[in-house]
Amino acid sequence: MNTDNNTPHRGIYLLPNLFTTAALFSGFYAIIAAVNSKFEIAAIAIFIAMVLDGLDGRVARWTNTQSEFGAQYDSLADLVSFGLAPSLVVYLWALVHMKEVTLAWGKLGWMVAFIYVACAALRLARFNVQHEVVDKRYFIGLPSPASAALMVGMVWMFSVLGVSGEEVQIPALLMTLFAGLLMVSNIKFYSFKDFDFRSKVPHLFILGVALVFALTAIAPSKVLFTVFLIYAFSGPAFWIIEKTPLKHLINRKS
Repeated sequence: MNTDNNTPHRGIYLLPNLFTTAALFSGFYAIIAAVNSKFEIAAIAIFIAMVLDGLDGRVARWTNTQSEFGAQYDSLADLVSFGLAPSLVVYLWALVHMKEVTLAWGKLGWMVAFIYVACAALRLARFNVQHEVVDKRYFIGLPSPASAALMVGMVWMFSVLGVSGEEVQIPALLMTLFAGLLMVSNIKFYSFKDFDFRSKVPHLFILGVALVFALTAIAPSKVLFTVFLIYAFSGPAFWIIEKTPLKHLINRKS
């Protein structure tokens, strides 16, 4: 048989794509759980997808198995797990009840849910074409995993508190719109990619990390929602500082 040594190998790297597939499965499972009104389980599934999504890229870099296929596959999985899944979870939890008020409100509910999905798709497409040219220290627009965490963190927290989605339709609608528009904004969010885990830190830092872990173990829904809510507002807050005389005042004091 005639072979050509220059023919590229038509396979894919197994390990990182296993993590991506697991993240995709978690997002799909969240949709199934939401359809069956198991909203807490759906929220947890999306948080699991976040962890797996964070691991696939790191595993690819550690094992030197990065590929263009893996990058594109990861984006498609992210669209399901952090775009479609959280929008459907929030829609089925709260926004679907808006049609019980008037038909116009019902249409507004699913339209805002779709806007979130479209924003997630645009955010991922923009990231794919800009990731080589932007400052690695910052994300342009709220990352889709953080946006999804904001959405389902809200669902999880209210479910634990015994508050139904029907009771918070308007806050859920505004949160969906807020999270979606932040993804396609030009606001910068700190990426933590330049954080050196090998550097020395004060002892109080470790104490603070231990405290966060303890609080998360006690009330995971409240802590996770609060953390991602603060992160979501950090971008607009720093943008306001950059655009106002506050920046010059801070620079002068430092």
